[in-house]
Order: sequence, then C-alpha cells, then structure tokens
Amino acid sequence: MHPLFHPLFVDYCSYFNGNEDYFECHEVLEEYWKEIAPGEKQHPLVGYVQLATGLYHWRRGNFVGASRILQKAMTIFEKNDPSHFYEYLNMSDLLEQMHNSLQLIQEAQHFVAFKLPIVNDGLQLLVSQKITSLPPLSTQFIMNKHMLRDRSDILAAREAKKRSQH
Repeated sequence: MHPLFHPLFVDYCSYFNGNEDYFECHEVLEEYWKEIAPGEKQHPLVGYVQLATGLYHWRRGNFVGASRILQKAMTIFEKNDPSHFYEYLNMSDLLEQMHNSLQLIQEAQHFVAFKLPIVNDGLQLLVSQKITSLPPLSTQFIMNKHMLRDRSDILAAREAKKRSQH
C-alpha cells in the first residue's frame, strides 16, 4: 500500500478538504507519524502536521504562531523533496498556496482556507467518500477545539510525572 493511502492520511486530507477541521488533521496525522517515524522531526508527515497547525493558529488570529509554523512546514516540504509522501499531491501548488497564506498572515489578513491539491484519482475518491461522512462543525467549535477536548489523560500524565520527579 502506498503511504498516502493509509487510513490516517486519508482522514487528514478529508478533514483538511472537507470540514476544515485542522485540529483533527493534526491529531490523526501525528498518530500516523508516531507509527512510522517517531521522533523524526524532519519527516514529511511533520510538515503536513505543521501545515494544519499553522492554519488552525491563523484561523484563531495568532499571526505570529501561524507564520512561524507554516514557515517550518515549508522548510520540511522543500528539504524532503522528492518523497513518496508528496507523490499524490501537487506540491508546487501546495507550496504556492502556503506562500500566499504567509503573505496574508504577515499582512494580518483574515483566515482564508485552501484545499490540498490531490492529483491521484484513487486518493481523491477515498477522500471524497470520507468527506460525505464528516459532521458539519460550527465556526466557534472549530476555532476553539483545543480548549473543548477532554484533557484529563494529559493532565493526569503530567501530574504523575511531577510526582515521580520528587
């Protein structure tokens, strides 16, 4: 199986191009990255994670964070070219869209979404099918998803770590 047909990458593309849930994009692709290249911070999947994170920050009006993380994503994409992880997307188009977004961010312009330029019919079909099952999300929910999730497991792990250090 081609790495871009992995269900978590299909989910990433679906959230990105479907309901623009960039927080969920980050979550599913981070899981995939941890499966295949944990700790490899320059891996192409990290670029995709950072792309979604940058758009999430921009939508929330965090221009500094958005600019910084999108520039990191572009660096990873350019550094890893060519890669199997780029084969089914038009990467020059994606980089151009990212560059245009950075221009808007640096001008403190409002968020503007764009689509991942998928060029493989098989991947596009899987993504389109998945999109039909995605729930519509309110702008308020999508902008503040990081604050609305259940973080009890993260907080418990932090507390356990603190206790073990003392």
